[in-house]
Amino acid sequence: MSVITRAERGARTKLPPEEPSIPQRKGGTAGYWLYLLPGFVLLLVIVVIPLVFNVYLTFTKWRGVGAPDFIGLENWFTIFTDEDFWTSFTNSVWMVLAMVVIPTTVGLMVAALLFDVVGRKFGGKVGSFLRATYYLPQILPIAVAGIVIGWMFRPGETGSVNQMLAVFGIPAYDWLGQMPSALLVLMGVLVWVQIGYPVVVFMAALQRVDPELYEAAELDGANWYQRFTAITLSIIRPEVFVVTLTCTIAALKVFGPVYIITQGGPAGATLVPAYYAYSEFFTKRNIGYGATIATVLTVLVVVVSIIFIRVQNSAERKERAGL
Repeated sequence: MSVITRAERGARTKLPPEEPSIPQRKGGTAGYWLYLLPGFVLLLVIVVIPLVFNVYLTFTKWRGVGAPDFIGLENWFTIFTDEDFWTSFTNSVWMVLAMVVIPTTVGLMVAALLFDVVGRKFGGKVGSFLRATYYLPQILPIAVAGIVIGWMFRPGETGSVNQMLAVFGIPAYDWLGQMPSALLVLMGVLVWVQIGYPVVVFMAALQRVDPELYEAAELDGANWYQRFTAITLSIIRPEVFVVTLTCTIAALKVFGPVYIITQGGPAGATLVPAYYAYSEFFTKRNIGYGATIATVLTVLVVVVSIIFIRVQNSAERKERAGL
C-alpha cells in the first residue's frame, strides 16, 4: 500500500485560486456624486427653475416689464372660454395624424420592405442607402425647408407649383392663404420631415429578427403581408411604442414648421398650442396667459406619456403571461 505524502495530498486537494479583489476607493462613494453634479445643476437651471417660474406666471398678469401683478386664477378661467385655445388643440389632432399615424404606419411598411425585400434581393448597401435617403429630411434645418416650401407654394404666378399648373391651363391658387390647402400643405411637410425617423428605428429593430423565422414562414406558404403581421409586428412591438410616444409628444408641441410656413393662418386654421403660446408671449406681450397655455401643454404631454407607458407595460405583462 503506497503511502501518500503530505505534498501529494495538498496537490490533490488544491483550492481554486482566489479572485483578485477590487480596490476600494477611499472616502466612500461621495466622489462619484461629483460627476453627477453638473447634470443636476443643468437640470435645475434649465428645467426645474423655469418650470416653477412658468407655473407662477400663470397666476399673474405681466407685460415683461416691472413686477408681475398677481391675479389668481383669472388666466385659468379665461382659457376655458378662449376659442383660439380650443382651436389650437383641435388642430393638434391633425398634427398627430401627420406626425404619428401616417409616418409610423408608412415607416413600418417601408422598413419591413427595405429589410425583407430590398435587402434580400439587392443587398444591404441598397437598403442602407434608401434608409439614409428617407432620413435626410430629419437632418435638414426646418428653416431651410420652410423657406423652400414657402417658395414652392407662393401665391400668384411666382410660385413653382402654380407655374407647373399653368402648363396644364390650371389657374394660380393661393395654397397657404386658404383652407383646406394650407392645412394639407403643412401636414404634407410634417409627413415628409417625420417619416425618416420611424424608418431608421424600425430597420434597426429588424436587425434582431431571426432570418430563419422568415424563411420558415415562407416555406409554409406565407406571403409578405402574413410574415409582416405575424413575425415583424410581434417582435418590434417595443420600438413601435417608443416611436409612437416620441412622435406624439413632437406633434403636440410642434412649432417650427407652423412658424416658418403658415404662422397659424389662415384665420387660425393651422394654429397649434406651441405657436399660440409663443404669440401670446412675444407678440401680444401677454406673458401670464402665454405661460398658462404652455403649462396646459406640459400637463397634456405628461399625461399622454404616462398613458403610453402604462399601456406598454400592460401589453408586456400580457405577453409574458401568455408565454
